[in-house]
Amino acid sequence: MTIEIIGVFIIIAAVIFLFAFEIFPMDKISFCIIAALLLTGLVSPEEAVSGFSNKAVITILCLMILAIGLEENGAISYLAKGLKILKNWPIVLAMLAIMLIAGSISAFVSSTAVVIVFIKIVAELREKYQLPPGKLLLPISFASILGGSCTLMGTSTNLLVNNIAARYTGEKLGFFEFSLMGVIFLGISMGIIAVFYRFLPKDTGELSDNYDLNRYLLTLTVEADSPLVGKPIGESFMFKETDITVLRLTRNGYDQNLLNHELLIQPNDIILLHCSLENLQKMRGEGYFEIDVEKNDRFQSTKNTQIKKVSDSDKKSKEVKQSKDENLLLELLLLPGSKFLGRNLTELKTMLIPRAIPLAVNKRKKLRILKNRLHQSNHEFTQLHVGDRLLIQTKPEYVSNFENSNNLAVLNQFEGRTPATPFKRNLSIIILVATIAMAATGVFEVMTSVITGTLAMLLFKCVELNRIYEKINWQIIFLLAGMIPLGIAMSNAKADTWITEELLSLMAGQQPTFIIGLLFLTTMLFSSVVSNNATAIIMAPIGISLASGLSLDPRPFILCVMFASNFSFFTPLGYQTNALIYSMGIYKFKHFLVIGGAISLVLWGVGTLLLSAMLN
Repeated sequence: MTIEIIGVFIIIAAVIFLFAFEIFPMDKISFCIIAALLLTGLVSPEEAVSGFSNKAVITILCLMILAIGLEENGAISYLAKGLKILKNWPIVLAMLAIMLIAGSISAFVSSTAVVIVFIKIVAELREKYQLPPGKLLLPISFASILGGSCTLMGTSTNLLVNNIAARYTGEKLGFFEFSLMGVIFLGISMGIIAVFYRFLPKDTGELSDNYDLNRYLLTLTVEADSPLVGKPIGESFMFKETDITVLRLTRNGYDQNLLNHELLIQPNDIILLHCSLENLQKMRGEGYFEIDVEKNDRFQSTKNTQIKKVSDSDKKSKEVKQSKDENLLLELLLLPGSKFLGRNLTELKTMLIPRAIPLAVNKRKKLRILKNRLHQSNHEFTQLHVGDRLLIQTKPEYVSNFENSNNLAVLNQFEGRTPATPFKRNLSIIILVATIAMAATGVFEVMTSVITGTLAMLLFKCVELNRIYEKINWQIIFLLAGMIPLGIAMSNAKADTWITEELLSLMAGQQPTFIIGLLFLTTMLFSSVVSNNATAIIMAPIGISLASGLSLDPRPFILCVMFASNFSFFTPLGYQTNALIYSMGIYKFKHFLVIGGAISLVLWGVGTLLLSAMLN
């Protein structure tokens, strides 16, 4: 083992540690990788930045743009429009039908975009037809991942592995070459979920009924003319309402004793509440506080919401005004890659003004330990993470901005949604179909096809450049750009060759089926700790080297790494869509461990047999 190989292994170990414990965001880890490789001399400067011009990365970037065009013009929602017919179906059949639709769309569109759209669709199905979200969202996430494994452009992992295969073997995978296996995996997984669907969370149609997802953290600042001033806190509406929990009252920077119900509320007291959306609306309607988006100068302070007595004349003038220009409440879901991650409500407010005012945040996964963390500041309390739900107030003309945002998904609102233009919607679908046709028939290679499709989206104004810059998940792009040089460093240092030689000596005399099975399992476990893309970049060269050392066809080994990188279902960490669904608070870790674990184990066995059969 050379010093260079040891250096590569140290960097890989550090990367695994950083990913596993989420010490830094993905893009920051990527820059750490590039810097470490340059400082140690494991790659040249040109190789260190080669990830930014890599064909797979450019292809993935263009696919993201195509997905943005489809989503902004309502194409994905249109393709899923017929789901309302499922309202009278048995829940297990409805679940399987939705999985099939989500999987089919994900074969050609980003799985993350598909899941985000289906979250909105499921929210509507729950509201209108009482279909339980707990029975649908996890299967949708799994189906989108499995559907993406059916075509070459289905997932970024497929494109990365194909690019590595072309570099090492000179051969590329066909567009539909592995589609049959992908369909088999999807069908088997649907059957497993149908068996285990009773294990999925039960609910009665309202997310808030069993999962408390309709409750928010809300910080209120008491003004001098508030009706609460001078009242004992125990006699205030906050203590009388059973659905409102007072978590903290801060006065002059010091937390007060809430056990003292005779504590008098004073001006400038800061009260942290945990309450339902219904109670928040009630307080808003009864004049406990008033927020006007146009008068946003008063929100430049560090307070989130102000409690203020509203006079009768104010109410009358407000009623007249609302008849012409009514403010809306929107419920939003914070998405991966959002520029709002790590921000608090005060910072978010500055970013949203003048379009909207953030009122409250639902931090579902942290509510169970809130009372143990009351020593923290309000800013630490309300720091935003993936899956947090935001409640904002805005005006009708700004609703489309939030619906089209890649940072936030609109889950609920009080007015009808802005309809997509049918012409642009149909045109974006035609562009996608043409792009797929060019790539699938071999007229052009995949990168050329998606660049052409992206150009068509721009020329026909199906998507604007400023929207692209805003909505692209740059974390993924930078992750890939950082991981690709790590793969080059492994090759330069001959680390992949050393690993292969050691594995071959350990597995001497073993059947190819055993070796493929071990590679599949190792890759799948690795993907549960590190991202699927990072796993593919590290494991694909090893798989190809194993095939070369055994004098076997490399294709089964290439496909083994590709499938296994995507099939880590037993934790919510292996894939972005699973992390998003988990962070919503509907599912517990055990749902991934039991249902996802069963799927991963079965697919490991079936995949090993199918891939081994390719060697005969």
